[in-house]
This record gives sequence, structure tokens and C-alpha cells, in this order.
Amino acid sequence: MKQITDINLKDKRVLVRADFNVPLDDDLNITNNNRIKSFIPTVKYILEQGGKPIIVSHLGRPDGEFNEKYSLSSIIEELEKLSETKVIFSKDCIGDEAISLSNNIQENQILLLENLRFHKEEKANDENFSKELAKLADVYINDAFGTAHRSHASMVGVAKLFSEKAPGLLMQKEIDYYNKALVAPKRPLCVVLGGAKVSTKLPILLNLAEKADIIIIGGAMANTFLSAQGIQVGRSLHEPDLHPQVLELMGNLARRNCKLYIPVDFKVGKSVSGEASSNSVTAQDIPADLMALDIGPATSLLYEAAIKSAETIVWNGPMGAFENPEFSDGTDNLTTVISNSHGLSIVGGGDTVAAVEVLELQHKFDFISTGGGAFLSLLEGHSLPGFDALE
Repeated sequence: MKQITDINLKDKRVLVRADFNVPLDDDLNITNNNRIKSFIPTVKYILEQGGKPIIVSHLGRPDGEFNEKYSLSSIIEELEKLSETKVIFSKDCIGDEAISLSNNIQENQILLLENLRFHKEEKANDENFSKELAKLADVYINDAFGTAHRSHASMVGVAKLFSEKAPGLLMQKEIDYYNKALVAPKRPLCVVLGGAKVSTKLPILLNLAEKADIIIIGGAMANTFLSAQGIQVGRSLHEPDLHPQVLELMGNLARRNCKLYIPVDFKVGKSVSGEASSNSVTAQDIPADLMALDIGPATSLLYEAAIKSAETIVWNGPMGAFENPEFSDGTDNLTTVISNSHGLSIVGGGDTVAAVEVLELQHKFDFISTGGGAFLSLLEGHSLPGFDALE
């Protein structure tokens, strides 16, 4: 696979698949620009090499129809500011206007095309739609890691039509850190998994059970590990139908001598949005009328010791209902411990990244993935169609 640095971009029109699927408020103002900021090194590199970037992206879920709410025109001002470059906008991503603008783009300009998902053919990976996009450029660069697990036209169909193609700097960085974390990690490798349901994380657990040296479980999914062992978890969210798979997994980990950590105490309450009971309780003493909503202080100390022993740490999923300050201590403590660890620290997933941002500790992690679904797909052991199409 070529890298972007292997391609001569001078005077070339470069079709760049970006991920500008950023959150907007009711007035269409960007509330978090991280995905745009992460893309800027790639577009600046193209400009510095004399290339002419033509950017395509999706925004939201417009279901194949034009919807002003999801127009990429909302991105222009922020993209101009961060790239320090004039942005030209095409009201469609294919057709006469897009072709004319792409043919006449000047050096030190960026052409931004309208939302790909205004066309239902994008998600369908339609061949003709891919050909229309391919007409616009000489080189194809995919820097949209957050969508790399989707077999859409702008990710897969278009890539197959270019001989000159490569991942962007962000995509390459994501893959490089994945390799450092899970393909050839420094050991011990510690994987921290939280969140609500075992069912959503079971494919990850099954894959990482063969790779990790330490697995730490938090969030509501820990309740299923406890209930599978016959421990009563009160009104806590758990999934009894997964008991056989959980017990089999625990047996496999034990045979591999992989250390499995599950909570020994909890903060409990009547509801996710309510108040915490005054004292934490042990895992064996969850009241029948209450819910386990955060790991307790003893568990935090246990997890801290495990993380300090690791050389590589991969974290996805909060330790409890962290959106409620009553139940955020476990996640906050974990965030601080991992940020201060000596091991390589890699974080991914929307809720997990949000927890890091609340404490403003982003700068203390080695890498924060920009792709929630793509990051999880890699953790499950799947290949990424958008990356594979660049081979």
C-alpha cells in the first residue's frame, strides 16, 4: 500500500474523503471541531506539495435527500480558519458544477463538495455514483477513519477507480497506533472495557481474550459477569441470557493466565439520574431495590494497580453512569490513572473520549481515536473496507 508521501501531488487534483460528521447545535454552529482539526495536517500536506484538495464528506443521516440541516456549508468557516486557506463550495458532490469547479480549482484553494449522503447511492456503494466522483480528480486519499468500517461509494467504490491512492495522515496514524496496541504491543497489554451491555462488547472480548494479558471490566456490563457467578445484582442492568458465553470466556481467560478484573464494590442508587446512596457496597451486597451505577473506591484502587503494571493500555467505555456527577468518580479516577501511566495509552469511543474531555486530559494520552465504530471494529478483529480498498 502506498503512503501519501509516495505520491507526487504537484498540480494534481486530489479527491480527499474526510470525516466532517461533527456535532451541530440548533443554529448549525459546530460544538466540537476535533474531527476537522484532526484532518488539517492532511489537507495542509496536500497544499504544501502543490496539490489541489477536493474534499468529500458526509454529515448526519439525511437519508438520501437534501436537508439544509445537514449541509456541509456549515463547515466552511471552520475549515477556512483551521486550514488558513480559501474554501470554494459546490452545492452538489457530483454533476456539472462539481466538475467545473474541480477543473478550475487554483493552487492554495480548497474545494469542498456538498454532503455525500444527499445521494442514496453513496451508502449503496453505487458504481455509477463512484464513477461520477472519480471524474473530479487525479489522485484519491482516504482520511476518514471514522467511516472506514463502511463499504460506501466514497470509501470503497471510488478507491477502486484510482491507481494513485493512499491513506491520509490521520488514517495512517490510526492504523499505526492500532498496530502498536494490538498487533505488536509492548506487554503486559491491558484492555479496559466499560459501557452498558456485554452483548455490544462480546465480540471485542472474544477477540482480545486471545491477545490481552490484563482485562478490566467496568460499567453495567460488569453486572453480567457477577450475575453469571450467582451474585445477586439487585435492579442493576444485566443480561442473564449471556451467562453461558461469559462463563466460557472467563474459563478461556483463566487457561491463558490472562488476569480478569471485575468490580469488588459499587456506588448504588435508585436510578441513573438520581442520587447515590451514602456508602458504597461490596459486589456481594447490592440491595435488591437498588442499581450498581459506578465502581466503588476499592475497585478504583484495584484497577489503578493493574494499569500501573501495564506497558500498553487500550480503553473503551466508561466505568459507570458518568454523565451524572453522582456516578462519575470511577470513570474520572480511571481517566486520571491512565493519563498518568507510563504505558502507551490509547482511547476510543464517543463516551470514553467525552470522559477524557470533561477532565481536559486529552494531551496526556498517547492517542485518542477519532473513529468510534471503526475503532470498535478493529478491536473486534475485523478489517476495514475503506482501508483495504487502498491496497
